[in-house]
Amino acid sequence: MSSQLHPHISHTPIRVIKNEKYIHNGTKSYVHLMRKWRFNPTIEPQESKYFQGKQLAQQGKFAPNVGGRATTITRLKKKVGSGTDEGSGGVGLVEAEDVQNDALYLAEVLVGTPPQGFLLDFDTGSADLWVWSKNLPKKTLQNNPSKAVYDPTQSSSFTNKNGATWDISYGDGSSASGTVGTDILTLGGLTIEAQAIELANHLSQSFIEGEGSGLLGLAFSNINTCRPEPVLTPVDMLIQQANIPKDAELFTCKLGSWRDATDEPDHGESFYTFGFIHQPTLDYCGVPAANIYYTKINSSAGFWQFSSTSVTVNGKVTKRAKSNVSIADTGTTLALLDDASCYAIYKQIPGAKYSSSYQGFIFPASVTEAQLPVVSIDVGGRSFVVQKEDLGFADAGNGYIYGGIQSRGDMPLDILGDTFLKAHYVIFDVGNKRLGVVPRPEQKQNLSAPPAGDGQAEEGNSKKNFFARLLGRNKKVEKQAEL
Repeated sequence: MSSQLHPHISHTPIRVIKNEKYIHNGTKSYVHLMRKWRFNPTIEPQESKYFQGKQLAQQGKFAPNVGGRATTITRLKKKVGSGTDEGSGGVGLVEAEDVQNDALYLAEVLVGTPPQGFLLDFDTGSADLWVWSKNLPKKTLQNNPSKAVYDPTQSSSFTNKNGATWDISYGDGSSASGTVGTDILTLGGLTIEAQAIELANHLSQSFIEGEGSGLLGLAFSNINTCRPEPVLTPVDMLIQQANIPKDAELFTCKLGSWRDATDEPDHGESFYTFGFIHQPTLDYCGVPAANIYYTKINSSAGFWQFSSTSVTVNGKVTKRAKSNVSIADTGTTLALLDDASCYAIYKQIPGAKYSSSYQGFIFPASVTEAQLPVVSIDVGGRSFVVQKEDLGFADAGNGYIYGGIQSRGDMPLDILGDTFLKAHYVIFDVGNKRLGVVPRPEQKQNLSAPPAGDGQAEEGNSKKNFFARLLGRNKKVEKQAEL
């Protein structure tokens, strides 16, 4: 980990900011996860508005979805009007207004020569690096003048990968796709030569909405969607080009909360590091590097997957199958667990209930810290506590809070998103195929629901102003991050 061997590593974290357009909406976040992970609800499924349904689609020989071989595909659908099944005529496809881009955190990367700056969603649940590009339809670009857009013609280091394409599609029919090239990528002071950059030629509406200009996948390269063959992720490229030390082929993640802005020493600031573990954070957590807890991960499916065989609520253990596994996903705002674990948690919260109209568990906003249970989740044999303040995700209205832990439906695995990750400093050790978890202390549990209008950004905010705010915040919190 020596900076003498790798002088280009400045040991400066990549600052992460909160997406200012993000609106905490529990139902939309849950529908986003149904779309991303393609699962069906299992709690009161007959009452659920959303479900995965089959439909015929053509391969698009003459135009998108027009002509060619017909196949049966799965799409996320919703019940509309008084219809209750597909035969009643009361079923339609999920529209953009039903689901938001769930990117709560954004970080800056630089692409090209001279460098062009982009705010991207860092996502450990996917493995594509894609950006808005000049190849998008003119109308899309005109309607989004504040968006950072990659122009390959303005980069002297860009090389087109002839015949290479990429395509990400979700269960509601939304998609993003385009062509592929290579260019210089600067990631927290580290320079990656000939990094594959996926240029968006098409974005469906749900991808267009939001402040960010794309996504940087931090899962494993075997699930990258580029064809005719997958390309390496930035982390794999850092390793291949020996840009990070052999004993630190890793990245780390600290996700803060807006709730901590005024009542915690770090003010809720967030960052990633690549090629080193942030020692000041370990010091603040009171955990020496030698004492970091690690669990082996299984990357065969491309994810940060590990064993998770129990959930503990107020000291009572809910056993799960020995084969039960979880995924650590920075691109998921909630935590999704099996139904039995969800019931065990919300049974301990006075007034909590499952609401089919909200598509999830809710509880009274009047619940106090003392009334909230202590919830811990097994990570490879050791339990880690979810902060009480993160048990509430969003204001559900009518005096209720939408829970930060929800049902995983018929998925066979858990998704541990920001609800879990915000309570910990997490080390994603690629070289050793292991996940490190360090509990972060909190001085106060802030149970406030997101304030009215949370996430609303003024429409007139330009890309220049947005980056100026990011740079200003970086300077302001330089010392704070050292906590």
